[in-house]
Amino acid sequence: MRPLLMACVVASLAAGLAQAAPAPRVSIAGFAQLSAPLPYPYDERADANAVVALAKARARSSHKRLLIILGANWCADCRILAAVMALPEVKAFVQAHYVSANVDVGRFDKNLQIPARYGLQGRLQGVPTLLVVDPVHDRLIDAANAAALADARHMSPQALADWLARWTS
Repeated sequence: MRPLLMACVVASLAAGLAQAAPAPRVSIAGFAQLSAPLPYPYDERADANAVVALAKARARSSHKRLLIILGANWCADCRILAAVMALPEVKAFVQAHYVSANVDVGRFDKNLQIPARYGLQGRLQGVPTLLVVDPVHDRLIDAANAAALADARHMSPQALADWLARWTS
């Protein structure tokens, strides 16, 4: 009976660990805290392959998820997402659970080898597109939801934080 009890306790603990971390609470004042002007989060001259490879190595060594944020500086939704992610409570949450890499996709004509590597072929559905990757197995976790934040301007900071929290387990 004891081995069975022990197995149940271990299974229960494992199930609890596999659940997503709760999202940070972002106050309604979060909108007022957004930086003005909004940030330009993408280095248009960066070597995207090198940026992602470095972030993946850091994620693997720190046992965090890799968050690849595909977007462009012309995109208001991308800039709003970057501003929300810079809010202190969201920034701390992201840093605790992810290693992120911003990849400039230009006008959907640059660095498309990055999403293609994770099975997103052809034109992106929109930007920002967020790829949540298991860095150990180099596997995309959120394929069906990658473009969910492409309408970030119509989402509250809390809704954006909640989305990020979904993939933290």
